[in-house]
Amino acid sequence: MSDCLFCKIRDGHIPARVVYRDEVCLAFEDINPQAPTHVLFIPLKHIPTVNDIALEDRELVGHLYTAAARLARERGHADNGYRLVMNTQRDAGQTVFHIHLHMLAGRPLMWPPG
Repeated sequence: MSDCLFCKIRDGHIPARVVYRDEVCLAFEDINPQAPTHVLFIPLKHIPTVNDIALEDRELVGHLYTAAARLARERGHADNGYRLVMNTQRDAGQTVFHIHLHMLAGRPLMWPPG
């Protein structure tokens, strides 16, 4: 998608504070952090919403979670806890239509989130 913000970050056309990259996903610091640690994990493949995830994307989506768990361990959040969130569509707060997993950590997180 040529107009997708996250595809432009993925392709290096827009700068981001990248904290992780592999052959499946990219992770970078959120520009409007809601916690001391707020990292977004995106697949390199463009998928607009959770509704668009196909059966063949199962491993890709699972990979986002394992990459997030790895970074949480590396940053010392695994024992105290962290939140992983994937919003779907505007009413749920999705503003960029390229699936992304938010990892929030570094402070107590209340429930329900809002």
